[in-house]
Amino acid sequence: MDNDVIDTTTTVAGQELRQFIERFERLDAEKKDIADAQKEVMAEAKGRGYDTKVLRKIISIRKMDANDLAEEEAVLDMYKAALNMI
Repeated sequence: MDNDVIDTTTTVAGQELRQFIERFERLDAEKKDIADAQKEVMAEAKGRGYDTKVLRKIISIRKMDANDLAEEEAVLDMYKAALNMI
């Protein structure tokens, strides 16, 4: 009887583990597809003459919280002033 319980527990744990792994693998494949699509967008933008480095910076800025952005810009200005860059 104990072996039946252990076998069932092992089977259930194995099935659950397999589900987690398969879900992760699906998400990983989706992530790759999204990354490929993002590269295509940037290639198209570059083909139309846009600076993709600047586009990526703008995207990064747009993701930031307004307060964090203001703080980063203030520190950047302070550093540039200390280096006589402004």
